[in-house]
Amino acid sequence: MTLIFLVVFIDLLGFGILIPILPTFAVKVLNMNESSVGIVVAVYSLTQFLFNPLFGSLSDRFGRRNIILISLLLNASGYIIFAFTHSFLMLILSRVIAGIGGSSIGVAQAYIADVTTVQERAKGMGLIGVAFGLGFVFGPMLGGVFSKFGYEVTGFASASFSLLAFILSYFYLPESLKNLGENISQKTRKLLDIKALGAVFKQKSSLFVITLTFFLTFSVANIYGTFAILGSQKFGFTDFDNGMLFGIMGIVSVIMQGFLMGKLTKIFSQLQLLIIGFISLALGLAMIPYGSTFLVMSLILGLMSVGTGALQPILLSLISQVASESEQGMVLGLNQSLSSLARVLGPLWGGFAFQYLGYQIPFFTGAVVSGTLLVYCYKNFNIHIKPKISHV
Repeated sequence: MTLIFLVVFIDLLGFGILIPILPTFAVKVLNMNESSVGIVVAVYSLTQFLFNPLFGSLSDRFGRRNIILISLLLNASGYIIFAFTHSFLMLILSRVIAGIGGSSIGVAQAYIADVTTVQERAKGMGLIGVAFGLGFVFGPMLGGVFSKFGYEVTGFASASFSLLAFILSYFYLPESLKNLGENISQKTRKLLDIKALGAVFKQKSSLFVITLTFFLTFSVANIYGTFAILGSQKFGFTDFDNGMLFGIMGIVSVIMQGFLMGKLTKIFSQLQLLIIGFISLALGLAMIPYGSTFLVMSLILGLMSVGTGALQPILLSLISQVASESEQGMVLGLNQSLSSLARVLGPLWGGFAFQYLGYQIPFFTGAVVSGTLLVYCYKNFNIHIKPKISHV
């Protein structure tokens, strides 16, 4: 598990570098409006939405390692194109290619599921969360620093991290599927089994967790297209400031998922942790438009990250447990794909609302959705989740 964690972390460093940079680059250099920025952010996730189920099924058939290697090369290519971007279309192209490469996260989650027992799975999924958290700590911070030397430097830096992850994977990452040869020889199995996907939606336990994950992701997705613009236009934050703020979010997420969740799951039930998470997330999102200073915004984002840090590993653990072993890749890929769809809708709505309805609206929307999820989860958790997995 340690190696796949390292590979995901290094790759996410490259992704994280562009998080605080991309929106302000689009506005300042390419003279794009907020709605167009939302489109650029959404295109990346739309590509993931289209490719995640395919990559999940391909990894079930041809192996996790091979798909991860291909994805890392695509990531590097997309970042290099970003370094040379001077138009809206080039920016879109760079995000499409990087989005295809970014479809490997579901594969990495399936890798963890392959090499862990049910009892170890929450910890393993938590490691993926820690990789995200660390990527969000150091990536945006590095992005803020690199932006001082030119936006193209951030593109080359991102590509370098993806190439480093590729080298580590190529030489040291073993295949996690034990019967890979048998999987490849199953000619009758479809790469994207529509009937199997339909069966997942008919399973109430899977549908319940996927629904929570989808709307949770939508709630948070507003930030990636609008937060940096909010900080820059309304509060005078620099790219470096925005990078540090995203880094603070990552630090809190790492503390939650890497250090506190193991202890908290022994004290609280999954339902209780989900309730705590949704309350923290809703409050944080609602207060973002009023974080007019760096310190105040840091505290607000910290509260929000407590919420996401509690919610993400619990939901990932649940979704991996309700899926059968033979369908881990497909179900996790489907979950990741629908999360990508939420990341499409979130930035599109966020950009439109920011430009035409008011800069507060994207964040208020996320807060309302999170509050609704709190009620939905409280009323339906014990109906759809069996008591034997009520604790992580």
